[in-house]
Amino acid sequence: MRRPATPIALLILALLALAAIATAVAVGSSGASLEALWPGADGNALSRSILLDLRLPRALTAFGTGAVLALAGLLMQALLRNPLADPYVLGVSGGAAVAALGAMVLGLSGLWIDLGAAIGALCAMLTVFALARGPGGWTPTRLLLTGVVVASGCGAMVSLLLALSDDARLKGMLFWLMGDLAYASSPWTMLALLAVALPLVIAVGRPLNVLARGELTAQIAGLSVRPLRIGVYVGASLLTAAAVTTAGSVGFVGLVTPHLARLWLGSDHRIVAPAAALMGGTLVVIADLLARTIVAPRQLPVGALTAIVGVPLFLSLMSRQRNLA
Repeated sequence: MRRPATPIALLILALLALAAIATAVAVGSSGASLEALWPGADGNALSRSILLDLRLPRALTAFGTGAVLALAGLLMQALLRNPLADPYVLGVSGGAAVAALGAMVLGLSGLWIDLGAAIGALCAMLTVFALARGPGGWTPTRLLLTGVVVASGCGAMVSLLLALSDDARLKGMLFWLMGDLAYASSPWTMLALLAVALPLVIAVGRPLNVLARGELTAQIAGLSVRPLRIGVYVGASLLTAAAVTTAGSVGFVGLVTPHLARLWLGSDHRIVAPAAALMGGTLVVIADLLARTIVAPRQLPVGALTAIVGVPLFLSLMSRQRNLA
């Protein structure tokens, strides 16, 4: 498969992202359309409020969440040198889920759930950080195994919380676990985080290229491996924690979009990072649009639809590429 020029590819991805956001704002079950925003249009105040206060913030939050998850997945794959690594592999999502569902079981809602998810994610990150240290410092294998064990323990606690919860709260808990953007109100936190994280990831793109080739190669090249590992781990964990706190566990995005970007544009992280962020944001916007319109007025879990949308696309591109870069 012939690779396009990088500026053209990024322009195409940016236009697709804008088109997805515009479609998400224009389409819904209420009947409000973009015509209500045109100067001199007869659209009423309710239609404008639906477009500007409900659909637009939700679409922008979906884009920011998907882009942040894509960057977190990219960092995890470079850190662990494992193509199956994703933002949730080291237990950050599990810690957030335990704390958030615990808050729901106690009858708390709103800000308390978000706060609980953030604290749980931070505790899981610090736990893995502490337990993964050993003789000789970190290794990708030790870090991965520790994260998997912590994630498994969190999964068991989540199962217990679901079993102990009453039927009135169970549906909300399950939707949170599978990703839910229904309560997205302000996208600025995620967009601001993306605006900070993306330039930083691009800035460390060259060291990530070296780290992805192996620790020995990185040391020969004069790279300070340990500080870079710690920075990448903390950065990926914080991005994951922010995404989980905002939208619950939206799976698949951080695993597949970095691979899609590599398949299309090569393995240079300075190029893969913006491409993966645009792909991840667009994927979640499309999945959220489908989630709220397919069986409207009922809503489907966003996480399930990200897989339904992304799997065929990934398999189609992979079938045209012999080697997974």
